[in-house]
Amino acid sequence: MTRHQKRLSVPKSWPVERKTATWTVKAGAGPHGEAGVPLLIVLRDVLGYVDSRKEANYALNQGGVLVNGDVPSSVERPIGMFDILAFGDRDEFYRVFPDEGGRLALTPIDADAAGSRLGKIVRKTQVTGGDVQLTLHDGANVRVDADTEYATGDSLVIDNEDKEIVAHFVYEEGALVTAVAGSHAGEIGTIEEITVTPGSGDNVVTVTQDDGGFETVEDYVVVIDENFTEDDSEEADE
Repeated sequence: MTRHQKRLSVPKSWPVERKTATWTVKAGAGPHGEAGVPLLIVLRDVLGYVDSRKEANYALNQGGVLVNGDVPSSVERPIGMFDILAFGDRDEFYRVFPDEGGRLALTPIDADAAGSRLGKIVRKTQVTGGDVQLTLHDGANVRVDADTEYATGDSLVIDNEDKEIVAHFVYEEGALVTAVAGSHAGEIGTIEEITVTPGSGDNVVTVTQDDGGFETVEDYVVVIDENFTEDDSEEADE
């Protein structure tokens, strides 16, 4: 298989220019599926920390780059929504977050916030022994006791070191959410109403904001907490 990807056909979420060259690097197997952006693109094209694949490989071999607390095994490792990038030597930390155009962007955060990441529960299944396995939006699995009250659509905060659940945000009316896809990607508001559509149609979520609001499908919203808005305001105040 080719290690390259035509720029014109990359997902809209990728933060790359499409007409500057014909090819770009192809994402490897891993989290986030086809929407994941290769780490090399983030390091070279977005941050400008490296000029080549060789330099990026060197940075990984030196342990200078962590993704969700771990050293990536490849510069093609897909980076996606809510991943945490840490550069210890630079004392820089970022959360992957959608901008208003739907592209993945890097939001600077502090070291404490970089110790955990957010995940949306997209599937819940019972496994051998009676426990429940929760599958998150990036493909990660978390095993919990059967009597715990987690539901699809809820969000979890996972500690990057021990991979334990440290917080749980319920998907319900009144919850703070962000849109991660569609025409309202990157916008934040509060769920006013969840309209359940009979049959196979998508449920619709009505989100209110200080200056209005919007409607979108259920799959496009993720429950967050106030820390996601505080990070932005703290950067602006500095």
